[in-house]
Amino acid sequence: MAFDYDVKSIDMELEKYLPKVEGLQKKVYLAMREAIAAGGKRIRPVFIWESYKVFEAGEPDINKVLSYMAAIEMIHTASLIHDDLPCIDNDKLRRGKDTTWVAFGEDMAVLTGDAFFIEAFDVIASDMLNKFESETSSLPYIKAMLKANRILANKAGMQGMIGGEVIDVEHTGKVIDKEVLDVIYSLKTSALIEASMLIGAVLGMAGNGELAIIEEAAKSVGMAFQIRDDILDATSSTEILGKTAGLDEKNNKTNYVSLYGLDKAKEECWRLSREAKDLLLSLDRDTTTLRKIIEGLIDRES
Repeated sequence: MAFDYDVKSIDMELEKYLPKVEGLQKKVYLAMREAIAAGGKRIRPVFIWESYKVFEAGEPDINKVLSYMAAIEMIHTASLIHDDLPCIDNDKLRRGKDTTWVAFGEDMAVLTGDAFFIEAFDVIASDMLNKFESETSSLPYIKAMLKANRILANKAGMQGMIGGEVIDVEHTGKVIDKEVLDVIYSLKTSALIEASMLIGAVLGMAGNGELAIIEEAAKSVGMAFQIRDDILDATSSTEILGKTAGLDEKNNKTNYVSLYGLDKAKEECWRLSREAKDLLLSLDRDTTTLRKIIEGLIDRES
C-alpha cells in the first residue's frame, strides 16, 4: 500500500496559522505561504493527531493538538528551506517547484527558514495562553503542553534535527561508517518523527511506560523512513520525487544504499518497519491506523 492519508483538512487548518502577506516584510510572508502551499505528506502533523487519538480517553478534539501540528510542520519546512540552500545541498527543486532560495533569493530563503522556526513557538505559546485562561482547561493538560513544548524544542534543536544537520554537513564528502550514519539519521530525520508521536501521546495523557514504547517505535519509523528516502534517491526519478534524484551521489554523501547496496538497504528498511509495528502492537491500545501509516510510508514511491 502507498501513503494515502487524506491531508486536505490538515492543510486547511495549517493555513490558518500562517501570517498574512502584508507590511514591508511581506516578501518573507509570501515565501512562507508558498513553501507550505507547495504541499507535502504532512507526516509529522498526521503522527501528532493519530498518536493523540490512540491515548485520548474521551472524544478526540483536534483543537487540543492543532497548534503543535502547525508548529512541527513549520519547523520541518524551515529545515527543508535551509537544506536546499547552495551552501548545503544546493538543490533547485522541492515538491516539484522551485526551492525557496531559487524563487526568492538566498537571503530571503535564510530569513524565511528563520521566521518559520520562531513562528512555530509563537503559535504554541499563543495557544497555551488561550488555554490557560480558559476555564475548561485543566492543570494536568497545561502541564502536558509544557512537556510537549520541551519535547519539540529538544527534538528540533542541537540534540535532535539541527544537531543531525551539523554532523551531516561536516561529513559531506567524507567516507563514514554505519555508526556515524546512524547518528545522523537518528537526529536529522528520526528526531522530529519521534517528537510528533511523543507530542500526540503526551497530549493524549499517555503513561510513562507507554511514552517509552512510542519513542522507541518512532525512532525505528524515522530510521526506516530515511532509508526509504535513500532507496528512492537511488532508484526513482526527479519527476516522481518532485526533487532532484541522485542528489546524495552528486553531493558525495554516504547513505545506506551507497554503504550497503540496494538489497540490504531494503531489508533494513523493512526490519525497522516491522520493529516499529511490533512495538505498537505491544501497547494495550488500538494502534491500527498508526501501523497502516507506517506501512504506507515504507511502501511510498515519492
